[in-house]
Amino acid sequence: MRQVKPDILEVGAIDWDRRLFDEIIPLPDGTSYNAYLIKGSEKIALVDTVDPTKTETLLTNLAEAGVERIDYLVSNHAEQDHSGSIPDVLELFPDAKVVTNEKCKNMLIDLLSIDEQKFIVIEDGQELSLGNKTLKFIFTPWVHWPETISTYLVEDKILFSCDFFGSHLAAGELFVKDKPRVYETAKRYYAEIMMPFRGLIVKNLEKLKNLKIEIIAPSHGQVYDEPKFIIDAYKQWISDVVENKVIIAYVSMHGSTRKTVEYLVSALIAKGIAVLQFDLVGADIGKLAIESVDAAGIVLASPTFLGGAHPAAAYAAFLVNALRPKIKYLAIIGSFGWGGRMVEQLKGLLANSKAELFEPLLIKGEPKNEDFRKLDELAEKIASKHKELKK
Repeated sequence: MRQVKPDILEVGAIDWDRRLFDEIIPLPDGTSYNAYLIKGSEKIALVDTVDPTKTETLLTNLAEAGVERIDYLVSNHAEQDHSGSIPDVLELFPDAKVVTNEKCKNMLIDLLSIDEQKFIVIEDGQELSLGNKTLKFIFTPWVHWPETISTYLVEDKILFSCDFFGSHLAAGELFVKDKPRVYETAKRYYAEIMMPFRGLIVKNLEKLKNLKIEIIAPSHGQVYDEPKFIIDAYKQWISDVVENKVIIAYVSMHGSTRKTVEYLVSALIAKGIAVLQFDLVGADIGKLAIESVDAAGIVLASPTFLGGAHPAAAYAAFLVNALRPKIKYLAIIGSFGWGGRMVEQLKGLLANSKAELFEPLLIKGEPKNEDFRKLDELAEKIASKHKELKK
């Protein structure tokens, strides 16, 4: 239990030990499930709950806060890491009403079997009085589910943004102190969860621009008492601007693909391009996602495996396709022994990308002088693309 402001407490849970989210997203720094108790002069509201694994922590914190009743339980987002404890809270406080929008209500009924009579359905921009405090509800869909809302506490100028602006970070301190660390964790969070909805985030930021926000209190990670820090970061990430860097993600079974990658990396560095080389076997896929937020391009390199792409390369292509970074170009290189459809397979997995796809480069067996010449041509094409992007 930690104080945001007088009569406003964070009563959620820190999950120090969790290392995987949604059975896919690495959590090197753990996470938190933030829930916020707001004590108004007439009504008491709880904004979001916690993951079901941490329900006991939430209920303990509410008891220590001396809560004898909850009038409104605001659900900003139906995903269970925020909503999963709602049934337990309602059992403890049976007079509480769940406040959310129509889409979220329907999802909560489907996911948690909550009685429809327990809901108060609100509209975009609607306000709810707690007496001396007022909640204003702002629909912010697709950050990162279609029903997501943010709740603005008018008098205290606090935005409870749920997943929007969040980060997977377990920390004892409530407020952001170590900005470089938080920037990295928030960028990872954006890359893995928010990046596919970049265009919609632009619209949601526009909806928030006229609010006077002194604190952003997300449902994961630390609270921003300097909100400009994270808002400016998001503006940078969602912009069309890319950096002078390329990601080369590769797999090599017998060394041929590695040799082509190492040659291309050296050629690009010689041309003044920053290169990030990832061996996909054992790489932190989250780190690759972070770097893809502002990379100009991605090169996928794979050997031919049973006639197709290596599974690790196929997985990387699938993630690029799903996360849809703002890269401007893609290239596929690799090696083969007797044939296959590796290139066609990777192209199919990248169908959603709007990036320009350079002519693939396939090498039979060990790379030879002619292959190195073609790699030089690819390096020159990438360099020309970077020069063009600077204009």
